[in-house]
Amino acid sequence: MKEIVVNEENSLKRLDVFLTNELGESRNFIIKNIKSGNITINGNVVKSGYSLKTGDIIKIGNLKVDTSVKAEDIPIDILYEDDEIMVVNKKSGMVVHPGNGNYSHTLVNALMNYTDDLSDEGGSERCGIVHRIDKDTSGILLIAKTNESHRILSDDFKNKRVKRKYIALVHGVIENNKGKINAPIGRSKIDRKKMCVTDENSKSAVTNFTVIERYKNATLIELILETGRTHQIRVHMEYINHPVVNDPVYGKRKIINDYGQMLHAKYLGFNHPKTHVFMEFSVEPEKEFMEILEMFKNS
Repeated sequence: MKEIVVNEENSLKRLDVFLTNELGESRNFIIKNIKSGNITINGNVVKSGYSLKTGDIIKIGNLKVDTSVKAEDIPIDILYEDDEIMVVNKKSGMVVHPGNGNYSHTLVNALMNYTDDLSDEGGSERCGIVHRIDKDTSGILLIAKTNESHRILSDDFKNKRVKRKYIALVHGVIENNKGKINAPIGRSKIDRKKMCVTDENSKSAVTNFTVIERYKNATLIELILETGRTHQIRVHMEYINHPVVNDPVYGKRKIINDYGQMLHAKYLGFNHPKTHVFMEFSVEPEKEFMEILEMFKNS
């Protein structure tokens, strides 16, 4: 174990900044070890932003770090932030968290670069992530900055206290103004990367939709989920023969471009985990989404 006694020259410096220079390691490496308790001040676990005082004793144990996930300087569209949570607008094409070979350019990489304060309730690869949306789905995500808020929000999602609304452009003209799809979803036996409607090794899945506008060969709809299964909207819309436009996996028709599926998480409503005040956020789709929508309007 290494021990450093803080002198007057280094007094008032941030702990993480001081150790980054002192040990020649990355700041993210140092922060992870402070959070894990491998680095202490006078025998106590402190925050990475702790302001050093003359005479403080820094003890450094066996340093550990998950080298697979690194902070990256990637812009984040932040809709709201306080000490407990963040609400962000994710772009289409960005993976939410590392996994399955994607260990860079994810939202988690960007969040790790932006702030030191993220919950680690879901593990180092999912720090801050309470829920997720697909890579090529755009829209609102809720991020937890503390473990307590993460647990509260996860429970709210589990018990359907969080309100979410999506919009999607789907192929074909849906005749009914409203509909409910109640069909269990499980992993496909033919292609293990895909999900499908099946009675075998599946979980219940319920999707409600309302028609917003009809076009010649497509329909713009709003969707509200009663469950949160992997690829639920995309699988359910394919199941009723109205696949999401531009879906490279579940779509049955020609892909327009590489933008990704025309699916957007437009609205999120939830109770703040600390203040318990109900908060609502809504964001319009990206420019590319609107351009494809305009194509179908004018066809």
